[in-house]
Amino acid sequence: MTYIPELKSDYDFIIVGARCAGAATAMLLAKGGARVLAIDRQGYGSDTLSTHALMRPAVLQLKRWGLLDRIIAAGAPVVTSTTFHYGPEKVEVPIRAEPGLPGLVAPRRTLLDRMLVDAARSAGATIVHDVVVQDLVSDSSGRIRQVVLKDVGGHSRTVSAGWVVGADGVGSLVARQAGAQTLVRGRTSAAHIYSYAEMPRMEGYHWYYDLGMGAAFIPTDGGLACVGVSVPTARYDAEIRLDIAGNRMKILRSLDPGLAEHVATNDRTPLRAFRGTPGHLRQAFGAGWVLVGDAGFFRDPITSHGISDALRDAEGAADAFLAGNEAALRRFQQERNELVLPILEATDAIATFDGTLDELPGRHRRFSEAMKPETAVLAARERCTRSAGDQTPLAQTA
Repeated sequence: MTYIPELKSDYDFIIVGARCAGAATAMLLAKGGARVLAIDRQGYGSDTLSTHALMRPAVLQLKRWGLLDRIIAAGAPVVTSTTFHYGPEKVEVPIRAEPGLPGLVAPRRTLLDRMLVDAARSAGATIVHDVVVQDLVSDSSGRIRQVVLKDVGGHSRTVSAGWVVGADGVGSLVARQAGAQTLVRGRTSAAHIYSYAEMPRMEGYHWYYDLGMGAAFIPTDGGLACVGVSVPTARYDAEIRLDIAGNRMKILRSLDPGLAEHVATNDRTPLRAFRGTPGHLRQAFGAGWVLVGDAGFFRDPITSHGISDALRDAEGAADAFLAGNEAALRRFQQERNELVLPILEATDAIATFDGTLDELPGRHRRFSEAMKPETAVLAARERCTRSAGDQTPLAQTA
């Protein structure tokens, strides 16, 4: 365990947030020879709200980083099909297998985030948990240079950095204090209610839709399935939140009575709710700072693409840093924006719940099409295994 008093006085990169976006960024930068510190306010291996369902882009990256087989070995079941339930109509889509890529996976964050943290540490990054950021300090030119930290023991420490990476979620402190501009705002949001139930005799991902409501069945590790219910945020505020448990079961019974019956008797965790918030695309970088994960780009969880976004942008930012020039950061921002704007638009179209059941398959096809350029970019990226002698990290040239 590393404590604040044991930290060095300066690092090439300080990453605020050490979940999937922050830990992946730390791992890739450390592999490139940078001196990296990542901090997180939560404990090591702690849980967080998530749909868990990884799409092909995220699975491709975990495979390239040597983590996919370990996640499967730890108990995350391989998903070989996804089924869309449009009212009484059912459309099953097989997941195309590839060499070394048997299907999709949906690990709980207690597994995925921990594996990424362990991989970052193995690469040489310093990761500390149960530490909060109290402040960011800029120099006379306005460039962020220092991070003020405090741990649960009451120790405070100011640490210098070449760059500060905000991987601290939708309400990012780094984004606020850096004054990151919001480039695009989403136009809708949905509320989501989650729990874990013992795994019923079902395979693959299942997505349920009817007028004004939806649900998800996502097999994860530990013999459990994540079961989610989704409604427009306005309906959640006006109706659902008054009796979350009861209204959730009404929706499940309307969508799939058999699944509802199973969940009613096999729930294994308390309900957790996310009221929803419109998506955003923020400026990716500025004077001494970069945003990755939900801090930089967030879209409604209904399309289960958040972890794919996080891992894609972690790699994009790390590649730009290791290239050793700010032009690479500009290219990262441009590529990110071109990839995510169609994803945001397609997600918003699904999250509105304003279409008919006949319109929904077309909206899902649009989302699938929006992912294809992203998959092509990820497939073409070189594995991030550069040594310190191959490139000069941007922090060392700033």
